[in-house]
Amino acid sequence: MDTYDVVNPRSGAVDHRFTAPAAAELDATLARLRAAQPAWAAAPLAHRIEVLARWRAEWIRRQPDIIDALTLDTGRHLISRTEVMGLPGNIDRWSRLAPTLAQEEEFRSAALPTISYRSQYVPYALVGAISPWNFPVALCFIDAIPALLAGCAVFVKPSEVTPRFAIPAMQSIAAVPELAAVFHVQPGGRETGERLVQSVDAVCFTGSVATGRKVAEAAARAFIPAFLELGGNDPLIVTASADLERATDVALRATCLATGQACQSLERVYVDRRVFAPFVERLVEKARRVEVNWPDIHAGTIGPFIFGKQADIVAAQLADARAKGARVLCGGEILDHGGKWLRPTVLVDVDHSMTVMTDETFGPVIPVMPFDTVDEAVALANEGVYGLSAGVIAGTLEEAEAIGRRLDAGGISLNDGSLTAMCHEMEKHSFKLSGLGGSRMGPGGYLRFFRRKSLIRQHGAPATLDSIDESLARS
Repeated sequence: MDTYDVVNPRSGAVDHRFTAPAAAELDATLARLRAAQPAWAAAPLAHRIEVLARWRAEWIRRQPDIIDALTLDTGRHLISRTEVMGLPGNIDRWSRLAPTLAQEEEFRSAALPTISYRSQYVPYALVGAISPWNFPVALCFIDAIPALLAGCAVFVKPSEVTPRFAIPAMQSIAAVPELAAVFHVQPGGRETGERLVQSVDAVCFTGSVATGRKVAEAAARAFIPAFLELGGNDPLIVTASADLERATDVALRATCLATGQACQSLERVYVDRRVFAPFVERLVEKARRVEVNWPDIHAGTIGPFIFGKQADIVAAQLADARAKGARVLCGGEILDHGGKWLRPTVLVDVDHSMTVMTDETFGPVIPVMPFDTVDEAVALANEGVYGLSAGVIAGTLEEAEAIGRRLDAGGISLNDGSLTAMCHEMEKHSFKLSGLGGSRMGPGGYLRFFRRKSLIRQHGAPATLDSIDESLARS
């Protein structure tokens, strides 16, 4: 069994250890979940909703402990509190939506009048979910809740970087025996994830493109579906008609929220040259007022890098940009207080030769580049391998939408940024290397956990072999 040291993101010190499940332990847990799943799926949906409602109550009862653990995991308090307190609403939303979906309606065939058909929705027996370190609670349960309501058993492997919250989370699950029979959360490393993919009937993964590609390849070998939500390098286009107060507010919030450690963070900003100078001036003025929350976790805005190695990646991207001619107007230096912080960092004189413009940054970095025409802005925004989400700010929603329709990304925020982090009702698909599989948002986030079986009913006489008798055809 492998033991992992866990680093406190605020102090940089190892203050927690956990042991990943050995192969035999993992196999036994998965076998237990699989054995319990048929009864779970056979029960009425109303029963599964009621069981999750009881878990919701247990979760609320244990919220202080889960918030404390998540705060240690991430080094941030307010966002941790928001994550934990958001889970009951997620359960409520899916519990309201699920009864309206997967309806077994009967239809008549348009081509064959004696034929009718209906669909049976058959849940995948065992779903594996591998969640990342940047939003440990939200992304741990975002796939699990609809999968459970669909009738699947679920095993979630949180990241080894942020494992503490799993202890009180599992205590809340264990308090509801019917749920504990089909739902398990246990952190582990790469080996746990690899074995999980080999053992389940469908896999959900949230994380980097590099790791997501490995998950997809393993899922293909196992011949199971993979639902992947991967990285992004989300652009924001600001037109000459835009309200610059709104535009700079959005650019600052959507690049720096959660220290920029979010897949849907805006990561590069393209501004019409006619308003480029005033935009940059206002953005820098606002960015300079933002403080890191050190030493007091309850003061300031920018939290630490959750994963210290990510700070090193961002530092290398900034060094690359400087070496190629970029100017840093504010921020730009990694602050080391044991843990690592970065103030909002505005860059100009940037271009697409720089990794800060072409790679996922995952930090509070705002490179700003001018454009002369909307066609140029669209081409710049569409350049690259990512297509997760994007934003457009213009004088009217109609102008913003006209541009948004031309962008190669799954979720386009109009006159705002990163709205997909706030609103989960709409379906969207990732473009390019930003993901694979059905939408985790909207009705598709539930329906993807079913295989669809067609029950085709013959109301008349069936065809006989005479239908292909050549001699009868001649007559």
